Amino acid sequence: MKVLMATKKQKRTEEVRHKKTKKGRRVVLLSVIVGLSVLFLAIFFITLFDYIYPPAGGRQTVAQKRDRHEVTLFFSDANERFLVEEKRFVPKENELEAQAAELVRALIAGSKTGLVNTFPEKAELEGVKREGEDGLSVNFRESLVANHPGGSTAEMATVYSLTNTLTFNLPEIKKISILIGGKKRESLKGHVGLQKPFTMNRELIAPAAKPKEG
Repeated sequence: MKVLMATKKQKRTEEVRHKKTKKGRRVVLLSVIVGLSVLFLAIFFITLFDYIYPPAGGRQTVAQKRDRHEVTLFFSDANERFLVEEKRFVPKENELEAQAAELVRALIAGSKTGLVNTFPEKAELEGVKREGEDGLSVNFRESLVANHPGGSTAEMATVYSLTNTLTFNLPEIKKISILIGGKKRESLKGHVGLQKPFTMNRELIAPAAKPKEG
């Protein structure tokens, strides 16, 4: 009899323990579900708020969030006779070659103030390389030549908007070599020779807009 009672008591104890274990598991599972739900809702509302009320400066990419600094770019005037400066903020790079590449990309992207662009929209930069102490070689893909309108005026504008922009913003650079597909060409498109490096041509800068050298 005593054995039977002990067995029943032990059984009840195990049942109680089992119920407590199940209840504990349900509490933990419920806590996890609630926690995940709260996290999901928080992310959802933060994203929704950012979408409805974007930052004053607009949404920015990783590249746009880098430090930026003001540079001077050169584009053509309305008559395509002179080069006119345009101020622009571009990403600030520590390496000279990387900074030069940012300047070239800004030129290819075109004017933001209504000046005449000096590069075709589909022109592509392949790379920039330091040449000696004061030189840079700028290598373009074939798309520059394929999409360039040609003509002495347009070719001069392309060559010297590039040269003046790079030498003005990078004081240690004095000479610019232009490569197409990694090689030197006789000319850009039949008018302006590309065999020798170019230096800044201040005579092409609009008289009223000649910037002071930094």
